[in-house]
Amino acid sequence: MSKRIYIGNLPFTASQDDVRDLFSQHGAVHSVDLINDRETGRPRGFGFVEMDDENAKSAIEALDGNDFGGRNLRVNEAREKGSSQKFNR
Repeated sequence: MSKRIYIGNLPFTASQDDVRDLFSQHGAVHSVDLINDRETGRPRGFGFVEMDDENAKSAIEALDGNDFGGRNLRVNEAREKGSSQKFNR
C-alpha cells in the first residue's frame, strides 16, 4: 500500500526530478506532484510524493527538517483533502 507525503518549504527552484532524486534515496517513488499557483504558474513551495508505506515512514523521519536548496524541509504524512482544522476566532 502506498502513502502520500506532504513536502513543505521547498525551494522555488526545485524540480520534480530534484524531489524524486531526494526521496528515492529512501525507496521507490511512485509519483511527485509539485504545486504551482493557478494564476501565475509559479511554484508555491510545496508538493506531494507517493511512496510505499515502509519507505514513506523512513523518508519522513530522515528528511523532515533537513536542508534542501538552502531551506529546511517540512515533511510529514499528507492529510486527506478537506480535513484541515478550522479555528474559531
